[in-house]
This record gives sequence, C-alpha cells and structure tokens, in this order.
Amino acid sequence: MKKNVSRRDALKFVAAGVVSTGVVGCTKQSISTELTQQHSEHDFSSTPLPTKDKWHKTPDRTWLGGEYWANPMEDWQVKNGAAECSSIGGNRSIHSLTHQLKDVSKPFQMSVNIKRLTANKRDGGAGFRLGVKSELNEYRSNCFVQQGYDAGILGDRLILGAKETLLSSNLYNQTLSLELDATPQLGASLIILRAKVGEKVIAELSHLAAKEELIGNVALVSNFAIASVTHQNPPANLQGNRYRFSDWEIAGEAFEYKADRTFGTLLWTMYSLSDSRSSEGFVMKLSAYTGPIGKLDNQYVELQILKGKQWISIAKEKLNTDGWVATFRIPNWNEKQNHRYRAVYVQKYTDNTEEAHYWEGNIKANPSNRPLKMAALTCQNDYGYPYQPVADNVRKLDPDLVFFSGDQLYEQHGGFGIIREPANLAILNYLRKFYQFAWAFREVMRNCPTICLPDDHDVLQGNLWGEGGAPMQNIEKDLSASVLSGYIEPVRVVNTVHRTSTAHHPDPFDPSPTNGISAYYSDMVYGDVGFAILADRQWKSGPDRINVEVGVTGEGEDPLLIRPEYDPEGLELLGKRQEAFLTQWSKDWRGHTLKAVLSQTVFAGISTHQPRPDRYLKYDFDSSGWPASARNRAIDCMRPSMALHICGDTHLGTLSQYGVSKQRDSNWAFCTPAIAAGWPRWWLPDEVGLPHTNRPSHGIEQTGEYLDSFGNKIYVYAVGNPEVGKSGNRYVKAHEKGSGFGFITFDTSALTYTLSAYKFLVDVSDGRASNQFEGWPVTIHQKENRGENILS
Repeated sequence: MKKNVSRRDALKFVAAGVVSTGVVGCTKQSISTELTQQHSEHDFSSTPLPTKDKWHKTPDRTWLGGEYWANPMEDWQVKNGAAECSSIGGNRSIHSLTHQLKDVSKPFQMSVNIKRLTANKRDGGAGFRLGVKSELNEYRSNCFVQQGYDAGILGDRLILGAKETLLSSNLYNQTLSLELDATPQLGASLIILRAKVGEKVIAELSHLAAKEELIGNVALVSNFAIASVTHQNPPANLQGNRYRFSDWEIAGEAFEYKADRTFGTLLWTMYSLSDSRSSEGFVMKLSAYTGPIGKLDNQYVELQILKGKQWISIAKEKLNTDGWVATFRIPNWNEKQNHRYRAVYVQKYTDNTEEAHYWEGNIKANPSNRPLKMAALTCQNDYGYPYQPVADNVRKLDPDLVFFSGDQLYEQHGGFGIIREPANLAILNYLRKFYQFAWAFREVMRNCPTICLPDDHDVLQGNLWGEGGAPMQNIEKDLSASVLSGYIEPVRVVNTVHRTSTAHHPDPFDPSPTNGISAYYSDMVYGDVGFAILADRQWKSGPDRINVEVGVTGEGEDPLLIRPEYDPEGLELLGKRQEAFLTQWSKDWRGHTLKAVLSQTVFAGISTHQPRPDRYLKYDFDSSGWPASARNRAIDCMRPSMALHICGDTHLGTLSQYGVSKQRDSNWAFCTPAIAAGWPRWWLPDEVGLPHTNRPSHGIEQTGEYLDSFGNKIYVYAVGNPEVGKSGNRYVKAHEKGSGFGFITFDTSALTYTLSAYKFLVDVSDGRASNQFEGWPVTIHQKENRGENILS
C-alpha cells in the first residue's frame, strides 16, 4: 500500500478481491496449504489492506460475520445484502474486530452506505463511531463501551464530533453515502466527513481531532444520540429510527490490522474424553459452535484429524438450529496419543463462491500413569472482561482438564438487558452473552478437555431452585428470578443452555427429561480419575416451601439460633435420581484410583456477610447447605467415594471439610475463587461471635470447626476473604474483590490432591507465595475424604 491511500485506491483494492480470508475446504488437504487461525496475539500488519464487508453476498441471517461484533446481536441481521438493525433503541452498534485505530500520525479512511428505514420524528442518528475504548483499550472490552467520537447523520443534520451542519436534502427512503477521510496534522488528525446521495455532496464538515479522541475501536452505530436501556422495549423518549448499513470500507495505515481477531463464523470448540469401560473404549465428544446463521447457509460442520501431512475427515454433523452447535461423538478413540484436529465450516455465499473457516486444536492423550492437572473456574462477571490475567495464567499452567462450574454469564452481560420471550429471541439474547465466555477462554478450551456446568445465571436467573424443572409461578412478583422457585425461561431456552454447555460431556447417566427439561448429570473417567458431574440446582427445593423471604429472613436474628423448622421432611437438594447415581458411582472404581465430584456450589453455608463486610446476612438459601437434611443425604452418598468436591458460585474461595454425624467425618470441598467476583461475600464468623473449635495449626482467623446457620458441621481450613472493590481499573478491582481461580493436581500414585487458589492479577510463572490466597496450597490425602484425617 502507498503511504497515503486515497479512498479511490481503497476501492480498487477491494474490487480486486485482495482481502480473501479463506479457501474451500476438502476432505484431504495438505498441511502446507491450509489456512488456520493460529496467529500470535501480537502480530499485525503495519500496512493493512483495505477491507470491505461481505454483506452484499451473505445469505440472510442473524450473524453478521466473524469480522464484526454486533451490539446486541439479536437486534441485527443481514437482510438483502446489508446489515440491518431491527430495533429503534439507542446505541446499537457493529464493531470491527480486525481494525483498530492505533497510530493517527498516519492517514485513514472509511465509507459506508446508510438508509433510514423508518420515519419517527425523534431520530437517534447513524454513522461511524471512532475512539471506542475501555480503560484497557483492548479490542474485546472496547466492544461494550457505548461512547466515542461520532460522525454521521442525525435528523436533518450532519454531525462530526461537536460540529454539525444541515443536510441539503431529505433522507427518508434514500441511500446516503458517508465518506470519512483523516490526515495527520501535527499530532492531531484532520477529519473530513462528507454526506452524498449518488455523486451529489449534500453536506460536508471538517474537524481537527486529538489523538485521544480517535484511538480505539471503530464501529457503525444506529441511534448514536440515544442512550440504550436494559429492558426489551425502550420508552417513547428513547426511541429512534431503524437503519440499514452496506458497503462498509476501511483503509489506511493508522489502523492496526489483526486477521486473527476474527470471531466466527466458526467460533470455538469444547470437547471431552472419557473411558466408557465398555466395548466403545474411550469416547471423544466435541461440540463445534457457529454464530446464528440462516436457512440458506451451509448447515453442517466437518471434523478432521491430521494424519501425517494430510487432514482426514472423520465425521460431519448438522448444526442444531437453536444453539447453533454441532456435536460429534467418536467411540473407540485412540487415547494413547495426541491428535491434531480441526472443525471446518464452509461459508457459501450468494454469488456461488465459498470460504472455509477452521478452528484447530489438540485432543490430548489420556494423561495416565502421571499426575492429572485441572484448572477450576467459576463466575465471570463482565466488569472484569475479558479476564486476560486469568486466561493467560491458566494457559501457562497447561492443565489436562478445565472445569467451569457455572455462571459463565450474567444477565447484564454486554448491556441491553434480558429477553424472556419469545423463545427464539430469548435464545439469541442468551447466546450473545454465552459467546462472551467463549471469546475470553476459547484459547484454553481448544487444546484441553472441558467440563462446563450451567448454573442459575446461565439460565438468566438471580437464583435457581429448580424443583425438578417446574416452571416459575407468579413471575410478575419476581422479574429478576431471585426469590421464587422454578425456571423463568421457557423449556426451549433452558434446554438450549444445557445443550450449548454440556452436549460435549460424556453421555448423561439418565437423559430422561423432567417437565420437559433435559438432564445432563454423568460421570467421566480420565487420567485415572473418576469424576461425577452433578446438577445441584435442577432438583433443589425452593425456600418458598418454608415461607421465608430470601435476602431478608434472619436479619437481626441471633447467629447461634438454629431453626429446625427450616428443614422439614420432603425437601430435596440433588433429588432422588442423582442420589441413586452418586451412590452407585461411589462404589464403581473401574479404570481409576481417585475420585472427584464436580458441581455448582458448596454443600455448606460458608458466608456471613454480603454484599458489604458490615452487613451480616444469616441465611443464604442459595447455598447448598440448605436444605440441611438433603445436604447430609448427598454427603452420605458421596463419602464412600472418598472424592474431593470441587465447585464454585459463592464468589468466595474456601477450603472446607464436611461433617454429618460429627465434625470432619466426610469429604473435603474446594470452592474456587470467582474469575471476576460480582456480588461479594465474606466469611467472618469470629466477628459475629460464632463459636469454633480446633482451629488449624496455621492459626489463620475465621478458620476451624463451626456450625453454619443451618446447623451443618463444617471445618473451614482456608478462606479468601475479599477487600471492597474500588479501583477504576477492571483488573485491579477484580483482584481487590478476591477474584482468581483454582488449580488441582491429582496424584493417582500417592493418592493425594494438591489444591492451589490463585489471585486474579498475578503471574503464576514467577513462583511467588503471595500469588495464592492465604492458607493455600494444601495437600489432601484420599482417605481424609471419609474422615481419616491427617491435616490439622
């Protein structure tokens, strides 16, 4: 590219088709000719080629393409060759993922065609947004910022930053072209914006903009002058017009260009590998995810493995059109060696051209006859997005297995609120939030077996007492779904959450649905360790059965008072089906020497204060310490297995040991720190006068043998109490709030578990003791999980 690229030059490059990003896939293909998406995160071209969208040849669909992030996804679609916003709400945007303004001492250009589709009197405008950045100025986190330097049309005016001028013609039902040219001027950038209808210029503005106003993401915005709202239907004063965008062109050396930042159409994969202990040997299951595509798009994903220098096709699966996931199940997998794999999706365009998209990774050999390393993560609130310190540290530790115990998303993720119905839009609303999780951790998951459990926020509820799949009643009394029992989302939506989270898990023990909702509890044998995978919310009884007010009951009550009336007969935690499964699994030692139970949360009420360190809240019915008798039954089922219980959810890292008949007679539980803790909790029993005995030999405060508020016996060995998060930097704030992750090493020869609890903003490779929360690391012996205790 020349040092200064004119818009005409840019158009010539685009027309010549020099920006092709894929090749047609085939069953066998030489490795030397393949295109992969494995690029260094720090590699970029200093002279990016001009690029243009492909909407003109893309079939009608929701997904705009891997080069873009749409806010919110469910409000955008490719329709008749353009990107069209279906909402009249404010601040709907399309971010370029591959181009970020980096060096405005060099020129840049953009152009786009815009058509106003409605004629509301109040207009929110449409056009470009430059300089969109978070405090990190990281391209993914930038996508969720709703402000920047706007350049476009607003009503009958042309807008450029704080400047404006009248348009010389009415725009309704006409296509307008916006052309933006920027040239460097003594450390700033001279921006010229033109509005044209055909070849006629109907308005022009210029503005000298400072560097700080421009660096960051660039985006197209519909209704940039109207604030977004976090509910489905904006009020009349926050309604604008609908807009349509086409032929978005980007050029210039001011842009940093990174082709590897595309996200889709093939998004990511998750897989598992398990010894079936049957004629099927080891079974490998893999789910491949695309964005929501259209009826005329290719509906199949192909799975290939590398043999020598050739890619060999081993399976082809149709996408499920709710979750846009294709799941492969391959029995008799050769578990003794690593296998390079790739998922292949061939994008077919309306001009009869094709483009192959690949997602490549490694299916690891079964880690037998050596220690198994597992990363355990939970609760990713998006104020800390994209959680890069955690993602980087997990990759550095190179786990054999990754476990996400729930809350891969929260209702507020990405802004724009929740859609409860109709189901098709509710699914898109869910998927958009779920994709944020994948976008942050897909590099970890591509090369490592992954267990991913849905929890309450994954099904878009503040709390979940599933009652065996019962629908929530009197929804109007609990719009946040935080108090009442049952599921607020339609069955179709809940099953989509289950499918997208768990379809790649080993086959369910009993897949029979309850009230139409699928069951996913199962077991896995991998690396000489047996895992029970549970759903500890799905059958749980709700507190409305005992006439309490969640979040209020217990205020001002004596901390030492135990109420037996809160534990009547007939209440469930795991439910009878899972109790029977856990009992059977505890006795089955085929193919492994250690066991672990994986579930959403800890079977004890290990928190005293929330959401402030000075607010004592006695009862947390969201914990699996309630119902107490059902909790004890679950532990009785689990004790013979001598399994370590690994879980999350509480936003408070703890290491504890359960007691049923007496203190410390049962399994240990590692509740891992949250990836990015939202609602904070503290365990401060000493401050409210809860008596304790047998404080561990390390002498750390707030530890020892206690009764929780439901009367459960617990031995708390370590706790990662947070500070109050105050920093304006998301990563520092996450660190303050006690965020981080867990790591477990299973030594199947020594029959031990070594547990680590890492803080958020550390570098695990430097080996500092301060990288972990006080009290960790800890080594537990297998027999301690049935009360034969060594640790003191």
